Amino acid sequence: MMDMSKKILVVDDEEKIRKMICDYLEAVGFLTIPAKDGVDAVSIFVKEQPDLIIMDVMMPGIDGIDSTRRIRERSNVPIIMLTAKAEEGDKLLGLEMGADDYITKPFSLKELAARVRALLRRVSFSKVEEEEVKIDPIIKIKDLKIDTEKMTVYRKSEKLSLTSVQFTILKNLMLSPGRVFTRIQILNSFQEDVFEGYERTIDVHIKNIRKVIEREPSKPKFIETVWGVGYKFAEEEDSV
Repeated sequence: MMDMSKKILVVDDEEKIRKMICDYLEAVGFLTIPAKDGVDAVSIFVKEQPDLIIMDVMMPGIDGIDSTRRIRERSNVPIIMLTAKAEEGDKLLGLEMGADDYITKPFSLKELAARVRALLRRVSFSKVEEEEVKIDPIIKIKDLKIDTEKMTVYRKSEKLSLTSVQFTILKNLMLSPGRVFTRIQILNSFQEDVFEGYERTIDVHIKNIRKVIEREPSKPKFIETVWGVGYKFAEEEDSV
């Protein structure tokens, strides 16, 4: 069973919403740390090292997008963005900056808690799951190598940095080079509850992964787009 004493940093400039989220998460077993804005969020993150962050997008001063970018420069901690329904651009920008998931306002606290559990479960149990299905921890295709137990990625001797979601996507694609995955199939590899339109975020995750692993992201050699269908990892003879 997952350790429910995980620390969750809750960042929202609206005290009522911030308190509501904290109270609910604490009621279901989590520890919470409130932050009223982006400045507080970055400062508290450095001091407390939370296991997951819930970050509102629209905040005065340093907003959620900029806060996420600053935190991503330091850590791959899971981040869930809170956005308004009209902020479609903010959802995609948040993912571009490294957020792992998003949920729109107004939202169900039960759903938010489920998203939190799903992200933490993926990080906490990745090693156990690998052992249970007896997957070789090392996957290497030409210059790219990943260790599924240590969650590390190397291009030749250079160590690369991916978020937990990005790593999960890359790992699943590399396990079946040449196989075409639809966006929904990729989404199902890390998201338990699939919502209408959510598959569009896969394009952003793939774009971010390419920025890290590809020498020329605009001319990808590892993760290939299969137009109208989804994506595949290049087979051995086609990769670089």
